[in-house]
Amino acid sequence: MSIDRETAARVAKLARIRVEDEALPALAEEFNTILGFIEQLNEVDVTGVEPMTSVTPMRLKRREDKVTDGHQQEKVLANAPDAREGFFAVPKVVE
Repeated sequence: MSIDRETAARVAKLARIRVEDEALPALAEEFNTILGFIEQLNEVDVTGVEPMTSVTPMRLKRREDKVTDGHQQEKVLANAPDAREGFFAVPKVVE
């Protein structure tokens, strides 16, 4: 796959990146370099390699998935600039 100047201009437009006309050939060349590297990666045999989410083995912290009511209303409202009757009070935004 080869990216020409017009395609590079279209990609830049879709990405909402301003690229001057004289910079488009260099951008197209960079795209071609990136695509070439991706094609190179496709040639790598990854048979038997498990997909990874990180380069270092790590396990996500997990907690029990259960619904609680929290019982922390006072703590939650403690830093509120204005709390009334157990709720955040906010100024009216729509007249």
